[in-house]
Amino acid sequence: MPSHPTGAVPGRRSLLLGAAGTALALALPAAPASAAPREGPFGRFGSPAERLTARTLYVHPGGLGDHTTVRAAVTAADGPGWTLVLAPGTYRETVVVGPSRTGMTWIGASGDPRDVVVVYANSAGTPRPEGGTYGTSGSATTTVQAEGYAAQGVTFANDFLRTDLPGNPGTQAVALKVTGDRSAFFHCRFLGHQDTLYADSAALSAFARQYFAHCYVEGDVDFVFGRATAVFEHCHFRTLLRPDLASAPHGFVFAPSTARANPYGFLAARCRVTSSAPDGFYKLARPWVPSSDLTAWPSLVVRDSVLGAGVDAVLPYANMREAFPWQAQRFAEHRNSGRGARITVPENRPQLTAADAASVTPAAYLGDWVPRRPCP
Repeated sequence: MPSHPTGAVPGRRSLLLGAAGTALALALPAAPASAAPREGPFGRFGSPAERLTARTLYVHPGGLGDHTTVRAAVTAADGPGWTLVLAPGTYRETVVVGPSRTGMTWIGASGDPRDVVVVYANSAGTPRPEGGTYGTSGSATTTVQAEGYAAQGVTFANDFLRTDLPGNPGTQAVALKVTGDRSAFFHCRFLGHQDTLYADSAALSAFARQYFAHCYVEGDVDFVFGRATAVFEHCHFRTLLRPDLASAPHGFVFAPSTARANPYGFLAARCRVTSSAPDGFYKLARPWVPSSDLTAWPSLVVRDSVLGAGVDAVLPYANMREAFPWQAQRFAEHRNSGRGARITVPENRPQLTAADAASVTPAAYLGDWVPRRPCP
């Protein structure tokens, strides 16, 4: 695939660019030195003949691997414990990792997530060939239902634009929907506009732990949302400028829908929030109490993070439905910094006490599970 320094997918517009052309380059952590590729389409993983294990498949869009599409490789990897090594390229397709494919791992061969992009352009309002529309969940480019999934160095994107279906209210367009317990993402990107990253569970009674480290997530409306117990460490959230709106708010970063019985919802620790929109045009969060679970008690803690000027420091939270005000939810912050973290009206920014903060840690949220990177 040709080099695209800004991470853009050919044929689409500014979605995959972030704000300015340098935004994503600044957002992405450097690839580990150990991930420096050697010659060949699979970098340091070698050719398809150089098997990592008996359960490894190589995906190459030009036919130099076992499969040319990610979907075909997932279909072939029938059962638990498979690893897919993805050569650099743009994979324009939808993919579902079903429940039987437990312990599946996707590894971007180059170590740089800008090189490996899985992307499609469905939205909630996109008509299905068989009739009806896709809905929010059905719009997902990649859906992960299996437990124990891990990905490293991969971009998950949905490049649907609101102008693609003018006047259609179904503008939710998910890049990744993940429901499996013990799902981990390292040095990945999640690109979209509305509802980019759907961190959910398989059922209301199921608790799903998910971990995101050194990842980049961009969008505008509720672009990190769902019912999962999700931990974000050292992640970068970027809010996008909306040319269709002239005034605030342009959107919301988080929209958790935590089940009431779950003590742990979303935790963002040592992260940062930046924006390509004017100062104060974004809310940090609003609670999502879906019609399918009117007992939901959304939970979000943002701690030890840098909140840029794009976040409304005076009113950082808003209601999604007036019947479920944000003040009645489990929202809190701790030791945040940056212009968007200034406490000007204390009652608008609930803060953890030092004693409470001691128990609000990634380890507490993840329990007996310790996520490990697929590659050193």
